[in-house]
Amino acid sequence: MIIAQISDTHIALDVPNADQRISDLALTVADINALDPLPDAIVHTGDIVHNGRQDEYAQAVAILAKARAPVYVLAGNKDNRTNLREAFSASGYLVPDFDFIQYAIERYPVRLIALDTLSSGNKGAFCRERLRHLTDLVEAETAKPIAVFTHHPPFVVTEGPDQIHFQNRQAMLRLRSALHHSGRVVAVFSGHVHRAASGHVTDIPAMVMPAIATTLRHGQYPAHLKSRPVYQVHRFDPIWGFTSETRIARFQRL
Repeated sequence: MIIAQISDTHIALDVPNADQRISDLALTVADINALDPLPDAIVHTGDIVHNGRQDEYAQAVAILAKARAPVYVLAGNKDNRTNLREAFSASGYLVPDFDFIQYAIERYPVRLIALDTLSSGNKGAFCRERLRHLTDLVEAETAKPIAVFTHHPPFVVTEGPDQIHFQNRQAMLRLRSALHHSGRVVAVFSGHVHRAASGHVTDIPAMVMPAIATTLRHGQYPAHLKSRPVYQVHRFDPIWGFTSETRIARFQRL
């Protein structure tokens, strides 16, 4: 199974670099569409838009609709759950009548579980209601390995100025414990930090990908790559688990 991960596109219509953010996402989708073999799925790990507005989501949806693989989205701290749900409701995978953007995708050899870590601030949260729902999702199927996607990384990120990206350690430890005790989570993939990072959730490999929005991306890049969006491709092998590759979108801006 092959998963392309994108994150932190921060689509906005009222900032000086609005056109570049839109172009970054469009270039990334075009590059993913050109992969051979094509990924089985594309997962956007949140901060799809910057202000949570309906018109921003309409722009993001229009670009993501050009993807040749199914697209699944998460809520980041800049997203608005109501507007996100409305924008992507036609896709059919978002759980109706549930307050959180949290769900499982069952159609692949690896189950994809998307978690909602959105809080009222910049840092993440994971309340007991979300924990109970995660437990139900995990227990609904007991054979397949699970890949978990979150916006906020549930591990200590040593790169960058902030190491903990949850409101408090208790919320992060609550999530970490649930993922560990499931016994079948084989990887955790996150966004939010806007830079590449890796770590572990207990014994589970975990990764953070850079922001697709190049003007918001952190980390050191050669001059000729600073304006080129990067994304990650995760390939699953039943014996070896996931291997991940960071790819540079090679298409040029118009």
